[in-house]
Amino acid sequence: MTQRKGEKPTISIQEHMAIDVCPGPIQPIKQISDYFPRYPRGIPPAGPLRSALSASPATTSAISTSSDSERPNEDNPDRACAGASASLQAAKRDEEPDVDGYDSDDSTTLGTLDFSLLYDQENNALHCTINKAKLPVPRYKKGLKPMDHNGLSDPYVKLHLLPGASKANKLRTKTLHNTLNPVWSETLTYYGITDEDMVRKTLRISVCDEDKFRHNEFIGETRIPLKKLKPNQTKNFNNCLEKQLPVNKTEDKSLEERGRIMISLKYNTQKSCLVVGIIRCAHLAAMDANGFSDPYVKTYLKPDENKKSKHKTAVKKKTLNPEFNEEFCYDIKYADLTKKTLEVTVWDYDIGKSNDFIGGVSLGINANGERLKHWFDCLKNKDKKIERWHTLTNELPGSLND
Repeated sequence: MTQRKGEKPTISIQEHMAIDVCPGPIQPIKQISDYFPRYPRGIPPAGPLRSALSASPATTSAISTSSDSERPNEDNPDRACAGASASLQAAKRDEEPDVDGYDSDDSTTLGTLDFSLLYDQENNALHCTINKAKLPVPRYKKGLKPMDHNGLSDPYVKLHLLPGASKANKLRTKTLHNTLNPVWSETLTYYGITDEDMVRKTLRISVCDEDKFRHNEFIGETRIPLKKLKPNQTKNFNNCLEKQLPVNKTEDKSLEERGRIMISLKYNTQKSCLVVGIIRCAHLAAMDANGFSDPYVKTYLKPDENKKSKHKTAVKKKTLNPEFNEEFCYDIKYADLTKKTLEVTVWDYDIGKSNDFIGGVSLGINANGERLKHWFDCLKNKDKKIERWHTLTNELPGSLND
């Protein structure tokens, strides 16, 4: 190539790249992806690259210097990638926030709930005190997860006992408006809780956002197995709310709970009669459109050949927790009690149409569990009133085998 005097030397792009990249023959220009290969998420680099990434900074620097001096090794992209990847990792470590100050569990972003539980064994009551909800983990957010467009919520708390019918045992607090840090300080009480319930039941506590124009929105929940509680001892909780867990829908619907009833039994030896007391009901299933029922109770002592054993309480209007305090006497010999079954049913009174069945229970020698124990205690303790809570099921006692 000839060059005139005073002219600047002209170099082709190929010659330029050959001079800058390597002093030898012209080689293909590498793509950027050759130096920074992509791997599927979760799969670590294999082969020499893995060892290069795990090497110390001093070793990585030595590899880089060696690769600069030995150009023939430049064809190996793994060798070229090692230094760049190590430096990127170091820079990433410098930019990562300090996560030691908070828990990164996703459930904590829903908020926390402060509450306490007390099982009153003598009165068969479970007291649930809902204190407050506060302080989820992220540092830039405080309080419950906002559900409304204004960044706030209208939270309330509802309780369910599982397993069981939700309408029959649902309790809820008042609603607090426009807050992410609600303070309720409200006590909700379940009556008719037995020692058997404390072993097999779980308390589900849900926090929801009330919406007047749409369906209420779920915020988070926590579940407490009642077997964790000790009788007559208050236990405090401050739990992170979790995402909604599925409810077991495989439960036998024939045993669906419809509420509780307190019954007293006493055999009066002087009058030779069985005295049956209907004291009260709790957490009955709502049968009317207003969310309540108009309950009354019927009792039968079967088999009843003359059909004269029927007794009925008064109707209590618009309540799910009626108190009756009524007693009925059945003239019967003590020896015949082992052949009898006491059937107790609870009904919702309706005007102009058939009354709705709420739930029932059978006590007798063919019963089981608490129902059988109650009957035996009555037989063993003459002239002594024995009171027990019993669970109402959605089957008519007459259809039960026991």
